[in-house]
Amino acid sequence: MADTVPLLDSVIDEFLRSYPRGSRMIAVSSPDRDRSTAFAARLADALTARGIAARARTPDAVDADVLRAELITPFRSTREDAVLVVAGDADLLDSARRGMWHFSVWLMVGDEAPHTAATALVEVTDPEHPSRRFADYCAVPSAFRS
Repeated sequence: MADTVPLLDSVIDEFLRSYPRGSRMIAVSSPDRDRSTAFAARLADALTARGIAARARTPDAVDADVLRAELITPFRSTREDAVLVVAGDADLLDSARRGMWHFSVWLMVGDEAPHTAATALVEVTDPEHPSRRFADYCAVPSAFRS
């Protein structure tokens, strides 16, 4: 598990440069909800290890209005200096939801297409050894929906 720390630290550092304080939210999404849930838990644990209050959640519903009412608004209303890491499938980054997050991570396996709305792309073919991916969005197929 120690091999994941450099990747998690780099993602956290990038996030904290832009969002150092307040009630902040990160979306972790991929085509596979279980994949997202596992990574979100690791990310929340890494934030906590750095002394940042963090918790991971995988909501049952991803309807935009339900997410706002049941997850986002209650979290933000606490005005905690904390991070909520929300895991789910690709719907978390669709046009109705992508603006909810301060930062987003898209998890990829093999040749899966990158999500053009994600802040960070992470390769998790080997979940024990994730790595950062950087995509040439000009190469994303025109049929890809973001």
